[in-house]
Amino acid sequence: MPRFFTLEQAEQLLPQVESALRDAISYKGEYEQAETECQEFQRRVMMSGGMLVDHDQLLGRKNRRDAAALRLREALEKIQECGCLVKDLDMGLVDFPTLLNGEEVYLCWKLGEPGIQFWHGIHEGFRGRKAIDREFIEQHQGERPN
Repeated sequence: MPRFFTLEQAEQLLPQVESALRDAISYKGEYEQAETECQEFQRRVMMSGGMLVDHDQLLGRKNRRDAAALRLREALEKIQECGCLVKDLDMGLVDFPTLLNGEEVYLCWKLGEPGIQFWHGIHEGFRGRKAIDREFIEQHQGERPN
């Protein structure tokens, strides 16, 4: 069963979510760099016919890539354990499920924004973001998310 947030609960989680999101973005970069290095190394090995393979160097690069992948997975799990949904890691988009007039919608936050200022329907996505205005707050106030 999904967790539903009030706007206040989601705002309170932002520092924790932002920290884990920044970690995940960093680990993703580390992973991609290590993966590129592994592929480049393997390409050079194939070009040389496999004669001069430094197995320790290749193993080190693979270990670095695998460690970054593990840390990335852990950072994403930390966010998901809070009940949030990482929608786009490259953009830093995170959604917080909430209820509006009894229907599930998402409070939408993007890395770099000072707080949660937008929401959208579950099928609308980032392009469908709407500003959290007085009407939203009034309709949202009676909800009792868990």
